Amino acid sequence: MSDATDASQLDLPPVIGHRGAAAAAPENTPAGMRMAHRLGARWVEFDVRLTADAQCIVLHDDTIDRTSDGRGVAARLTLAALRRYDAGAWFDKRFAGERIPSFDEIIVLLGELGLGANVEIKPAPGQEVETARAIVAVLQRSWPAHLPPPLLSSFSPVALEAARDAAPAIARGYLFGRVPANWRAEVERLGCVTVHCDARRLEQATAQAVIGAGYPLLAYTVNRPERARELLGWGLSAVFTDCPDRIIAGLSKDGKSSPKGPGIHT
Repeated sequence: MSDATDASQLDLPPVIGHRGAAAAAPENTPAGMRMAHRLGARWVEFDVRLTADAQCIVLHDDTIDRTSDGRGVAARLTLAALRRYDAGAWFDKRFAGERIPSFDEIIVLLGELGLGANVEIKPAPGQEVETARAIVAVLQRSWPAHLPPPLLSSFSPVALEAARDAAPAIARGYLFGRVPANWRAEVERLGCVTVHCDARRLEQATAQAVIGAGYPLLAYTVNRPERARELLGWGLSAVFTDCPDRIIAGLSKDGKSSPKGPGIHT
């Protein structure tokens, strides 16, 4: 892993697949990562949390109800128990048999596909420090040397602080809904190198203030090419999207921004 925390070394592309490619395959699954790669993404974003036996899994919600055929709180279930459930058929029967993946499993797949990653620390309440430390430990042990350095992000300042203390060399991004007035003080306090926010709640003046202060700004979740063009035109470094193929095609067609690489929830 790189010793640098400089955002310029992250090799961020302008289009990042959200939870893999959430409009085309079940989110946060191996199938979703493969789909993102197939649709032209060079980076993906996904969420990592802990099981009852302190294993890192890739899952957005606190529960498995929405994205599997099981029910229950992930933090109260073991990895073995979680793996019994189908995490693909809810999206489409073509994906039946997908499982809630471990973080290690996804890292191996990223290495095979050559995908960079924004890893969101998604702790259950009260598990902010434990979750951050576990994720960092996996990254330090298993991140493929041939990939660009990973980017950690979180809405939780406690998790970001724990990640900083455990591994200051791993770059961190602060996740906001709307960028608050005191954003810079918080970002500097936690040593974050990127700022992430909800595209629906972002105004150009705020974007220019963040970018003008020297911080790469990333916005989620952008599924309309015209909005992606507008945001990137403001100077944003990247947008997260459920449909990377649509955004990449829209940007290439526009001629103003052409992402590198092969060419619903908002």
